[in-house]
Amino acid sequence: MSKAFTKESDDEEEPEKTDYFPANAKNYVTPKGYADLQNELRIILKEERPKIVEVVHWAAKNGDRSENGDYIYGKRRLREMDRRIRYLTKRIENAVVVDPTLQQNLKKIFFGASVTYLQDGNQKTIKIVGYDEADLNLNKISWISPLAKALISNQAGDVVKLITPSGVDRLEVLAIKYEVGDR
Repeated sequence: MSKAFTKESDDEEEPEKTDYFPANAKNYVTPKGYADLQNELRIILKEERPKIVEVVHWAAKNGDRSENGDYIYGKRRLREMDRRIRYLTKRIENAVVVDPTLQQNLKKIFFGASVTYLQDGNQKTIKIVGYDEADLNLNKISWISPLAKALISNQAGDVVKLITPSGVDRLEVLAIKYEVGDR
């Protein structure tokens, strides 16, 4: 029979989304990033998930589940939460916490560094953080990003080549700073 005529159930498990983090790479994370991961997991487990379980339990007692929006949405939301719980648990278990202030050679760029550089006449500052902490809106980039890989092991005054889809950019490293405030 053609799949076009089969009923798809909302109870079917959706395939897990692939993670772009390299499979064998260590999950480096700052102390603040590690605390954030733990806090998110705690909030889901202790606060959000019990509320949804309660709603699903209540909705299940209301009879026909096939047309019960609260039940269907609640079950879908529980699957999403359980997927996030598995992800966070794996990330926390594999985390290697690196305190940026304890880096050995603070004159060079390594994990946790805030780097100010010049690109095409524009001065930019970024911070190299863990994969789960990366947020372009806060100028935090992952240590596995092409920009971070190009900058790592360089020091102030170095000119770095960054290969982009549009060609090669030259970045001049102006300053490196390791901040204490990320605990």
